[in-house]
Amino acid sequence: MTHEHSTPDAATAPVRAHENEEHGPGTYTTRHHKNKHESWGSIASTITALLIAPLIAVFLTAFVFQSYQVDGASMQTTLYNNDRLIVWKVPKTWSKLTGNPYIPNRGDVVIFVENQLTAYGQEPGKQLIKRVIALPGERVVIKDNTVTVFNKEHPKGFNPDKTLPYGKVIPSTAGDADIIVPKNQVYVLGDNRGDSTDSRIFGPVNASDIVGKLVLRIWPAGSMKAF
Repeated sequence: MTHEHSTPDAATAPVRAHENEEHGPGTYTTRHHKNKHESWGSIASTITALLIAPLIAVFLTAFVFQSYQVDGASMQTTLYNNDRLIVWKVPKTWSKLTGNPYIPNRGDVVIFVENQLTAYGQEPGKQLIKRVIALPGERVVIKDNTVTVFNKEHPKGFNPDKTLPYGKVIPSTAGDADIIVPKNQVYVLGDNRGDSTDSRIFGPVNASDIVGKLVLRIWPAGSMKAF
């Protein structure tokens, strides 16, 4: 290894600094010394940013929001295959911090992990997207192509497909069910009732298996929509 050596010329010779009362006369600095410190500071800042950025990304994905892509037709005509979505995770994160179950609102579209589908030849731990129809303690009856939910506020029952805004895209609901949703669980259905594997097949979903709720469709660009 060789070291370049040169004698400072007029352009690179040490420049006398202002005398400092603290250090006394004769205190010197150089442009080279200053630039060296600035270079190391810049490198350290860059390395720190490179180390922190992935950690921030992981944190946001795990606890705040995450991008998803729709796979399948079970939520048509609300969502279509290959739509890109933003799923909000803060309510679920907060429920974990407070030790309470995360129970979404009726009508929310949620992402959840469904493990019971292995009995139907599906891959274990698959994440699905469906709409919340009934909440814990409510009775759900599916009969004559109609969904009816019974609770304290509606002892005679009501059809959420008729009372919530999303219902205009639901023509009918095939199946035959009569179930009381257990504690800390929700009953979910796909909007495309004729082509959806949902709670009619695998039953209610555990609140602990819910990942988050849909808040925004970001792609296709012309179909961007908030939920």
